[in-house]
Amino acid sequence: MGRQRDSGLDITPELLLRAYAAGIFPMAESADDPALYWVEPRERGVIPLDGFHVSSRLARTVRSDAFEIRVDTDFEGVIAGCAAVAPGRRQTWINTRIRALYGALFDLGHAHTVEAWQGGQLVGGLYGVRLGAAFFGESMFHTARDASKVALVHLVGRLRAGGFVLLDTQFVTDHLARFGAVEVPRERYRLLLDDAVTQPAEFYAWPRGVPVSGEEALAALR
Repeated sequence: MGRQRDSGLDITPELLLRAYAAGIFPMAESADDPALYWVEPRERGVIPLDGFHVSSRLARTVRSDAFEIRVDTDFEGVIAGCAAVAPGRRQTWINTRIRALYGALFDLGHAHTVEAWQGGQLVGGLYGVRLGAAFFGESMFHTARDASKVALVHLVGRLRAGGFVLLDTQFVTDHLARFGAVEVPRERYRLLLDDAVTQPAEFYAWPRGVPVSGEEALAALR
């Protein structure tokens, strides 16, 4: 895995977008480390948008609308949730610089959140970066069972509805593999990326602020 350390202080949102277009993304060693390093995995994780897997149990949860799904209403809440210590995650790579950079991308319209709310509380969600017809998933969190999974189903439905062609997950975990995530060699990934970033896509094919039901999200996957 390629890695190059950087202080992070000279990284701008515009440079960050150019890095994504070149197949590179930043991480930090820990939340307390102010420096960033650039990462270019030899094997890149992607979820084929036409091969997304939803278990029958999760489909029932999505269809039940147990969570209210919102988009781009609480970026700070989502990234704070992703950065928080949780069972199975004692450390985070999301440091202060990462939060500031992606907050700036959100203000520019290049970063998005899909949020799961329950009883007026944010209980899960994810955030990522959009560039052309590519969406780069960054991180997700949940404090209620299945909240982040439902958010992911809604994300994929939204991407399919909007004409996206690439969903990047950076790496493949056991969790993501259950949804159909696969590893793609770096050279193949670059071809997919070059094609995706030059294509048009619409993240708000489902208009912002208009509720989307679980049934609608699942229908977009068919």
